Amino acid sequence: MSGRRANNEGSIYKRRDGRWVASVSVDHGQRKYLYGRTRQEVGRKLTVALKARQDGLPMAGERQTVRQYLEGWLESARPSLRPRTWARYEQYLRLHAIPEIGRLSLAKLGPQHLQRLYASRLEAGLSPTSVAHLHAVLHRALGQAARWGLVARNVASLATRPRIKRQEMTTLSPEQARAFLDTAQADRLYALYALALSTGMRQGEILALRWRDMNLEAGTLRVTATLQRTGDGFLFAEPKTARSRRQVALTTVAVDALRRHRAHQLEERLQLGTAWEDNDLVFANEVGRPMEAGNLIRRSFHPLLERAGLPRIRFHDLRHTAATLMLGRAVHPKVVAEMLGHSQIAVTLDLYSHVTPTMQRQATEALDAVLKG
Repeated sequence: MSGRRANNEGSIYKRRDGRWVASVSVDHGQRKYLYGRTRQEVGRKLTVALKARQDGLPMAGERQTVRQYLEGWLESARPSLRPRTWARYEQYLRLHAIPEIGRLSLAKLGPQHLQRLYASRLEAGLSPTSVAHLHAVLHRALGQAARWGLVARNVASLATRPRIKRQEMTTLSPEQARAFLDTAQADRLYALYALALSTGMRQGEILALRWRDMNLEAGTLRVTATLQRTGDGFLFAEPKTARSRRQVALTTVAVDALRRHRAHQLEERLQLGTAWEDNDLVFANEVGRPMEAGNLIRRSFHPLLERAGLPRIRFHDLRHTAATLMLGRAVHPKVVAEMLGHSQIAVTLDLYSHVTPTMQRQATEALDAVLKG
């Protein structure tokens, strides 16, 4: 049986041993052969090969392994990714994907291979959240392979990622928040904590603040960057999303704390003289350089929580606390979303749905006041 096409379109035929074969011309008059158990399977491979040739892309090869493709994709994706994002992608693929599926042929990779990969990672102790992140990286990488014509489809779209259990967020009550700030009054970084609790800014955004971003007279600041630690040192990167680049109004508590902080910082600079490294940072280390987030947590944040008699929470929970306190005081969710730099108000409402009953009670009390006169 034969199913030949016109010149340069490739041909499909069945061999005597029962296997189906497609042949297509490549460079210098050579031909490439694609094999499969059915005519449909070979036809799909031929379609992908012809599309790749038309687009000037390399054809899918039976010999190209998943490892070879993923390592090449990582290098090609590096310019379009933030350094920390690229490092995270590289770590997921190097530690978890490549050891398990790297030796497989890219052309023969199927969703069943990914499902076995996810199951083995869960069994090895990786959290469902981390496995879901691994799935997201593979989905992106294999999606590019499909767009390049190296595979017929993105098999990650056919695999099921583990279900992620939403982590219960921890927030401070109004009384606990005040107790924390009272304890932090004498700390060198009191203004940092006052800012975190009154604006809900991310840790990286706070550590990237420059004095030129501040307008204490107007009581505002501009979020223009986020501080990231990479293998090459500190990086002032673009904010997380377009909405993250924003102007934030400041409370009088934050403004007063920042003014005192600036005065203390000027004293530090005078004492150190030329040893001070001027980076215009609002929150710098003792010599003016960017602050290590890990040092902030270990040397300041956790000890303050302990002295205040509060549970050990993440720094990010200060952001959750700020949002919860605002929503609990009937601040409009859109305003809260803008202060937090969320891309959509739906993100805010979904994250802080635990405040909804309080908001509804406030709404009914307001309606009662109107309707009862």
